[in-house]
Amino acid sequence: MKLPFMTLAAGAFLAVSCANAATATDNYTVTLPLSEDEDGLTAYIIDFDTSAKLDSTVVDGGKAIFKGTVTTPVFARVILDGNRAGQFVLEEGDIALNPTNRMATGSPTNDALVNLMSEQQKHVAEYRQLGDTPEDKAKKKEIQQSNNDLFENALKANAGNPLGYYLFLQQCYGYDLPTFDAKLKEYPQFADSKRVQTLRQGLINKEETSVGHKFKDFEITYDGKTSRLSDYVGRGKYTLVDFWASWCGPCIRETRVIKELYEEYGSKGLDVLGVAVWDEPANTLRAIEQHELPWPQILNGQNIPTDLYGIAGIPCIILFDPEGNIISRDKQDDELRADVAAAMSKASVK
Repeated sequence: MKLPFMTLAAGAFLAVSCANAATATDNYTVTLPLSEDEDGLTAYIIDFDTSAKLDSTVVDGGKAIFKGTVTTPVFARVILDGNRAGQFVLEEGDIALNPTNRMATGSPTNDALVNLMSEQQKHVAEYRQLGDTPEDKAKKKEIQQSNNDLFENALKANAGNPLGYYLFLQQCYGYDLPTFDAKLKEYPQFADSKRVQTLRQGLINKEETSVGHKFKDFEITYDGKTSRLSDYVGRGKYTLVDFWASWCGPCIRETRVIKELYEEYGSKGLDVLGVAVWDEPANTLRAIEQHELPWPQILNGQNIPTDLYGIAGIPCIILFDPEGNIISRDKQDDELRADVAAAMSKASVK
């Protein structure tokens, strides 16, 4: 059952930061409980869509308190010491971020989002209690449909505010390009968002790097060394490329499968390459050592490979044939094992 994460973009707005000193024109307060160990750090509110800094304050007394003026609601993110510290709709009201889940309450749109997620959690809890009997499977389908209807109705009801935009994005992350374009035609008000435009381009790039297409090369420079995908792919051997990050639990779990494949087929002509994305190199290097990953790695890829290949989530594992053609993409576990086995059976015949 798909659980949407809070990711959203929205239109521009005017916010005037006054640190902790309120003025007569202020119409919002945002309070984020932290700890006194974080006193003295600067917290920022940034526009989720453009990453523009909209407000800032210094943590004092174990809290980050923002005060200012907003004219048009916008989805925003709090950044503290370079790390994400919560997402919310910046609008008029006394907004409080929960210190545990960082969900926001205290204003109409934020309260509506919390209520919506609460309803979804009820669906999730009911779903998880069911087994695999025919009756339970039928009930699961009903719950999934109820959950889809819940979000679709909320999207229609909130199509003119940031909550509607959030729901639009959550639906579109799982779409192919034709379905995405059809959805955007239904909600053209979201077309100017930077994130929507980026998402659409990503779907185009994903289509252009799907099974049957030739690899697209990229180069990454880190610590004075430039590495290219073409240093490893299209050089006469089957190559399994794992796009991953150290903080990604599913990525780390899938390395066990990749290790098994490498041990079984490495001596038979299968190469493996890791490409670290959306990660700090120091964290990547620690994970490589901790999990004993024996294959070569391209470090500090960040968004370059993922943008080029239209990768919206990791791990993304792509299998290239000896000429650099894509023969498997986005497979994991037994499906990945089957695709590699089929490819290596062809290699052994040659």
